[in-house]
Amino acid sequence: MTDPQLALTMLGLFIVLVFLGFPIAFTLMAMGIGFGYYAYWDPSRQWRSYLRLDETATGWDSWSSWFDGFLNNRIFDLFINQTYTVMSNEVLTAVPLFLFMGYIVERANIVDRLFSTLNIASKRIPGSMGVAALITCALFATATGIVGAVVTLMGLLALPAMLKARYDPSFASGIICAGGTLGILIPPSIMLIVYAAASGVSIVRLYAGALIPGLILVGLYLVYVVGRSIVQPSAAPRPTKEEVPDIPVGQLVVMIVSSFVPLAFLILAVLGSILFGLATPTEAAAIGALGGILLAIGYRALTFQRLRESVYLTVRTTAMVCWLFVGSYVFSAVFSYLGGEQIISEFVSGLDITPLQFLLLAQLIIFLLGWPLEWSEIIIIFVPIFLPLLELFGIDPLFFGILVALNLQTSFLTPPMAMSAYYLKGIAPPEVKLTHIFAGIMPFLLMVFVAMAVVYMVPGAVYYLPEVFYGR
Repeated sequence: MTDPQLALTMLGLFIVLVFLGFPIAFTLMAMGIGFGYYAYWDPSRQWRSYLRLDETATGWDSWSSWFDGFLNNRIFDLFINQTYTVMSNEVLTAVPLFLFMGYIVERANIVDRLFSTLNIASKRIPGSMGVAALITCALFATATGIVGAVVTLMGLLALPAMLKARYDPSFASGIICAGGTLGILIPPSIMLIVYAAASGVSIVRLYAGALIPGLILVGLYLVYVVGRSIVQPSAAPRPTKEEVPDIPVGQLVVMIVSSFVPLAFLILAVLGSILFGLATPTEAAAIGALGGILLAIGYRALTFQRLRESVYLTVRTTAMVCWLFVGSYVFSAVFSYLGGEQIISEFVSGLDITPLQFLLLAQLIIFLLGWPLEWSEIIIIFVPIFLPLLELFGIDPLFFGILVALNLQTSFLTPPMAMSAYYLKGIAPPEVKLTHIFAGIMPFLLMVFVAMAVVYMVPGAVYYLPEVFYGR
């Protein structure tokens, strides 16, 4: 078997092991070291000291020399170097800080106040409760970036209220599931940080480029919610005075100032400091983490138990991301050394396809990978396979990254492995069945594809803000 064939075997075996349920990070490391041991095999280096032993050598000398020779393989040097590279990556430093901000905000008891305020403020809009739930999801998802937390918390808070207001269960479920995924696209997004670390694209340009496509997607969601409420009033009945009471304007302003403004200010402060060059993403993340603590203190929700939970969850998630990077770097280095990247590049270039066809093929593969895999695994493991091919087709990695970020919304919304649906089903009332949730998700899934088409046809949606802030 030639080295390129061995590389393809390595990739195929990894995919099989993933579907069998093996831990992905450790599978990557194990396969990288295992295949790398063969790839970097050098008997003249490994067994030099062992072969120099003479008859006077003891059994211990023979065993220790053999063991030293066994470990004297460049794959172990590569593993150590790649681990150090990941752990010292300045871009990834922002990940734990943004995660900590999200977990603290999640525990600040702000979401119930925000939803109640927006529900009252939008009561005259068709589908007002759905609009309020969607905007709350978008803000909360942007602040936390943790899909499971947003969908679960909004499912506990908004779903019972919408069902009590006689909303169609599928419609209500779709709103919460779709809104909860927006945090992986709209800055400050942890997913974009991970893509920047994997691709080498500037994170500030990614943040600027993702802002308008994110707002486009939110706008499409809102248009669908309001439009369906007008066309099918039974799916989202107008609220009664008992459900949403009339309150004085002054009291409503106080409610908005106390619930909406602090969270919006925190998001804008973090994002604005990055976009206007006032702080690096890591520094802005530190500001956000401090702001999250102050927000929790302001709402009298910061306890030692909640602080400890936030730190623990931050460390656990950060460790997962870092070890995924370590495994991916080792796996990719061995895969490339064996000639895997070259054979894939030659295969794709031999297909004689256009840049549009390549983009469609790449996005289709990422869409399919979203069924069994998390977004972090797709970005860290599989997206780097496409990155070397972008230059071949003249595609900007920034533009490609935004399309991927839009596409990865579908990884949480596509049955049968739509994780948002399972998060919601876990806390939904018994009458809300999984089939209801899947049916409600489908129109929002279509909106994601529409947003991708709009971004492709109007690339200025991606490039406008980066060019305004940072030039070409």
